[in-house]
Amino acid sequence: MAGLVPAIHVLQQCCTKGMSNRAESKRLCPVQESYPRDKKTWMAGTSPAMTSRFHTMTIHLETQSDLEDAVHALMKLDPRLQPIFALTGMPALRRREPGFAGLAHIVCGQQVSTASAAAIWGRVSAAFDPFHHDALRKARTDRLGRLGLSGAKIKTLKNLAREIASERLNLDVLANEDADAAHNTLTALHGIGPWTADVYLLFCLGHGDAWPAGDIAIQEAIKIGLGLQTRPTPKQMAPLAEPWRPLRGAAAHLWWSYYRVLKKREGVIGK
Repeated sequence: MAGLVPAIHVLQQCCTKGMSNRAESKRLCPVQESYPRDKKTWMAGTSPAMTSRFHTMTIHLETQSDLEDAVHALMKLDPRLQPIFALTGMPALRRREPGFAGLAHIVCGQQVSTASAAAIWGRVSAAFDPFHHDALRKARTDRLGRLGLSGAKIKTLKNLAREIASERLNLDVLANEDADAAHNTLTALHGIGPWTADVYLLFCLGHGDAWPAGDIAIQEAIKIGLGLQTRPTPKQMAPLAEPWRPLRGAAAHLWWSYYRVLKKREGVIGK
């Protein structure tokens, strides 16, 4: 609950700041005066200014409990998600190793099957144990190629290693940045596309507002769940997810769960 409770406390402060009396406080912020600080608390009936303040908070999904709090909060934010949750139940939190190793793992899995990605990463991680950016930065290209890495992936990994070694890139600080700013930082790097950036932010850093707008499964799930005529494009996914800030990462977990429910019911969903 580390991510949600600070946001709740900030909102509570917004509710009471500058209010001259109890009646005015209740009118503008219909949250009980004895505002509970436990992780199940949600902020209902808040003003636009308070909601805006909450939307700028950085939420972290570090534990299953964090995700559960976030999903319940999402259903308060957007009641359209309630029937989705009724079908999926609570999604399981997905986490990966942070840092250079986590990002390198995702790069190794770009545009290959799950089995191939696992095999390549197994060879690469075994060859560099402990896995450190300096070791990969100094490694010969032909050695990396024999491990199954393509020329493009070798270039991407070596560039990442150089950026980290030179301290031009600090992956750890991205967890506390605005999700869109962190996304832009990563996609500015050679070989890091939107999908890789968002998967890293969400699964490796636990960024609660990371939004994988280009993920086809989420696009298809939203199309069906929200009754859209066509699958939304990555560009269209941004405004669709706006009501779910700053918990878009939790929304992604919910939509992935819904997609799995749809696949079980109707087989493989058409492209």
